[in-house]
Amino acid sequence: MQSILLRNARLVNRGQIKETDLLVKSGRIAKIEASISGSADIEIDARGKYLIPGIIDDQVHFREPGLTNKANIATESRAAVAGGTTSFMEMPNVNPPSVTQELLEEKYQIAARNSQANYSFFMGTTNDNLEEVLRTDPRRVCGIKIFMGSSTGNMLVDSPSTLERVFAESPMLIATHCEDEATVRNNLERYKALYGDNLTAAHHPLIRDEKACYLSSSMAVELAKRHGTRLHILHISTKDELALFRNDIPLKDKKITAEVCVHHLHFSADDYALLGNQIKCNPAIKSTENRDALFPALLDDRLDIIATDHAPHTWEEKSQPYLQAPAGLPLVQHSLNVMLGFYHAGRISLERIVEKMCHAPATLFRIEERGFLDEGYWADMALVDLDHEWTVTPENVFYKCGWSPFMGKTFRGKVLSTIVSGHLAWHEGKLLEGKMGERLQFIL
Repeated sequence: MQSILLRNARLVNRGQIKETDLLVKSGRIAKIEASISGSADIEIDARGKYLIPGIIDDQVHFREPGLTNKANIATESRAAVAGGTTSFMEMPNVNPPSVTQELLEEKYQIAARNSQANYSFFMGTTNDNLEEVLRTDPRRVCGIKIFMGSSTGNMLVDSPSTLERVFAESPMLIATHCEDEATVRNNLERYKALYGDNLTAAHHPLIRDEKACYLSSSMAVELAKRHGTRLHILHISTKDELALFRNDIPLKDKKITAEVCVHHLHFSADDYALLGNQIKCNPAIKSTENRDALFPALLDDRLDIIATDHAPHTWEEKSQPYLQAPAGLPLVQHSLNVMLGFYHAGRISLERIVEKMCHAPATLFRIEERGFLDEGYWADMALVDLDHEWTVTPENVFYKCGWSPFMGKTFRGKVLSTIVSGHLAWHEGKLLEGKMGERLQFIL
């Protein structure tokens, strides 16, 4: 593996920014010093640029196997790397769903062949696969996923006895999608009776409302407290849910944690008028009141990490009428750009972005030797020009679906280079294939 020397970088790590050189050898960070003598196979002049740990996205849907008309691990991992994301954790609602150890391992084999980024995959839960779930290796798998609402196929877990047993018996982190299915169904029938075929995406946050989120999230928290379970609630979208989470203890000591996604921070229900089904997702993007409550909770540590819930669909699927259009939007290439927009607006520091997108996911999931720019750690990092302006166009979108809700938007801040496990994977606007990412390992 080629050695890489970055000179004069503004390194952002553990709440500090310092100008330094950094040497990568054999996939690891070999040395961080003010001035490193000698040379390397690849040298990058990083003067005036910021070097951050690679982003760790704990919630993506890369659609493989079975849904590869929308996306696959190869295409979406490339998009991730182009945006500075070096590691991802992918969800089990594919076809067939990842609900046996054999099916889960098949995904790892696909990633070993095709993923440009580092990878892990959640084990999926159903109402009747508890024995399979309990066979999951916590050293080599990021966690167990429970859809407590809003799933396809056989992945909705609505059996109280199953939920009780999983929370009671799982030694691993449980990640949940929390929306109360009965509430959503009742709301849907009510709005269909009122509006029939005239339902639009603007009705989505009324159908998948705040009550549905809170009922399910509070149930998950109550189960976790009763059984002492490590619980991570995904994509929080309402102000009411924020009261469920603590900010008075360090993240490493928390057993109940929460995530916020970039689209819930950026968009509000006002944006349906322009973007319609493009921003239809579950849980729904809600009112400005809900959106504006999320950012303070992120800053005061009730919300622990930032992710994307990257969930691509084809343009043709999204162009269908509201009821037929699937939920989800592609985001993994542009998550850092969204957060840099908040940075330039003075709402969050660069150090805090790194904490929430890099450090905190590594701490929360107990990822081994990643998420920080420390000597001896795996060399996962992104070199960023904070002032470079660029516009999202079809030509620079790497998602297989070919579209983005940010199409035509000009961002300020650009990823110049991305290093994945010591391999220069993205540089000067080009993907440099030749080495695949590594399987994430976890500390027991």
